Amino acid sequence: MNAQRFSTAPHVSAARKPTREEALEAVRTLIRWAGDDPDREGLAATPDRVVRSYDEFFAGYAKDPREILATTFSEVEGYDDMIVMNDIRFESHCEHHLAPIIGKAHVGYLPDRRVVGISKLARLVDMYARRLQIQEKMTVQIADTLQEVLQPRGVAVVVEAAHQCMTTRGVHKPGTALVTSRMLGVFRDDPTTRREFLAIVGRSGHTPLPNT
Repeated sequence: MNAQRFSTAPHVSAARKPTREEALEAVRTLIRWAGDDPDREGLAATPDRVVRSYDEFFAGYAKDPREILATTFSEVEGYDDMIVMNDIRFESHCEHHLAPIIGKAHVGYLPDRRVVGISKLARLVDMYARRLQIQEKMTVQIADTLQEVLQPRGVAVVVEAAHQCMTTRGVHKPGTALVTSRMLGVFRDDPTTRREFLAIVGRSGHTPLPNT
């Protein structure tokens, strides 16, 4: 798969963003489309709730991933081995159906003089998750941003998630999970390093993951 088509930047400028009232009216329209009355007591406040939920669900568009990783540390006493954060839980939304995607990301890198605070890895995952996504794109965005900003010797990202566009509609297949990976630098070039990472994240007994 050619990952170059996956941009790390949001696609809509602030100047084109609809007003809050337009967003509220859009929700009212969808309620009418579903066959109900947006003015009845139980639904009267729903448009406001939905818009406020969207503020939270899609907060990632307002953040710059490079700012999240801007503060790094070089005083690490020569530490140059693998750094891995496991099981970073995230909640996202499918860009095809606006259905929830719930999963976890495993992120690792081999530093080259600079390391980043561990909370920043979780924040980076969360920022990209809080956009309309497909899992493959999100995996590439996380890995490529780490590689671009930190310039380590390599980056490895594995994402596992359940997609409610598959479990609650369409083929209705609960219990399924999609696994994607992105390996850069030494994680792509050195099978031993890649195997060590996969063992740390608990995937050493699985079929080797393809690069996205």
